[in-house]
Amino acid sequence: LKEAARLMRARQDELARTVTLESGKPLAEARGEVGVAAHFLEWNAEEGRRAYGRTIPSPAPDRRYLTVVQPVGVVAAITPWNFPALMVTRKVGAALAAGCTVVLRPAPTTPLTALAIGEILTAAGLPEHVLEIVTNGDSAGAGRVLAQHSLISKITFTGSTAVGVSLAELAAVGLKRVSMELGGHAPFVVFPDADLDAVADAVIASRYRNGGQSCISTNRLFLHNDVARPVLDDLTERVAALRVGDGLDPQTRIGPLIDEAAVQRLLGLQRDAVERGATTLVGGGRAHPDGLPGTFFQPTVVTDVAPQARMLHEETFGPLLSVTRFRDEDEVLGYANATKYGLAAYVFTTDLGRALRMTERLDFGVVGVNDPAPSAACLPSGGVKMSGVGRECGSDGLLAFTETKAVSLGLPAAG
Repeated sequence: LKEAARLMRARQDELARTVTLESGKPLAEARGEVGVAAHFLEWNAEEGRRAYGRTIPSPAPDRRYLTVVQPVGVVAAITPWNFPALMVTRKVGAALAAGCTVVLRPAPTTPLTALAIGEILTAAGLPEHVLEIVTNGDSAGAGRVLAQHSLISKITFTGSTAVGVSLAELAAVGLKRVSMELGGHAPFVVFPDADLDAVADAVIASRYRNGGQSCISTNRLFLHNDVARPVLDDLTERVAALRVGDGLDPQTRIGPLIDEAAVQRLLGLQRDAVERGATTLVGGGRAHPDGLPGTFFQPTVVTDVAPQARMLHEETFGPLLSVTRFRDEDEVLGYANATKYGLAAYVFTTDLGRALRMTERLDFGVVGVNDPAPSAACLPSGGVKMSGVGRECGSDGLLAFTETKAVSLGLPAAG
């Protein structure tokens, strides 16, 4: 794994270009993704050394108790298109470090990045057949086979909630272990005591990175009444300046969406909100950068969104942001938690007590306090409610690919 991380860094520019060509994300973001993906291999290589068992004090003088941690078995890893390098190493790195073999099913829209990483792992010395990569175009069929195959012991999946539920139902028949990171609908809450100079950049980093195509991206921005106007003025100016274009253009900040269906979904969400009385402050609709054809969408901010609007209840997965004003903590907590999703949430405040109260009361698996990117190899990540089950990353993520075996040692009588 360490050698694979080194090789990934040596080929960072080449891999980044592949990521951009497959997913459309800006090249600078793709380079960053490849660097982080390499780090995940390295981190799991080290954490694999620490998959410790335990010695448990025994109440009986003739018994000694201990546990050992063993690989769960063959893992089916199903990865999404939005982070085609990072999601592969995040799952495969942990599974390999735990001692598992892996069948990897990358998204059919981004198979080349996964295949390149597979080649790197082989070049680094991974034994033959320890990692197999399946790239056929039938996603549903591949998912059914992997979830039902008798040799598969665990399913790890990142993707939509609907597909995750289907996989979990199939896996349940064989009582397979599952880890799933599913859809999100992240709130971003700004209180009057927040560092307002940092808020707009943080919102842009959280909402518009990768064109908003991330499960932990901010979907709903909640601004306290006292600061709503200055924050909106600053935010809309910065959003309007985001350059849409070809991901290979170094000036591009927003690349194309993954497909036409993504464009149509955003158009529908925005149209529904406007028909219910919302106001589009910036953007809205398709973008046509330099006359390029493709699935480009303008970075968009919409305010005065009615509570019934689909935008406030469905994951947007694109550069479309809703804005709602609030009066106090209780009101905004009601807004923020009013979703079936529970993956990530964001709170910006300089009041420590408020930060702790909000962290405890937000019904989400990950909370970023004054941090628009609460993700790291060492930090467990995962959702509650319909956003998933289990955790990835950190020691929790490694142990998710293991089973704990209890051992009781009977001792002969002393004499």
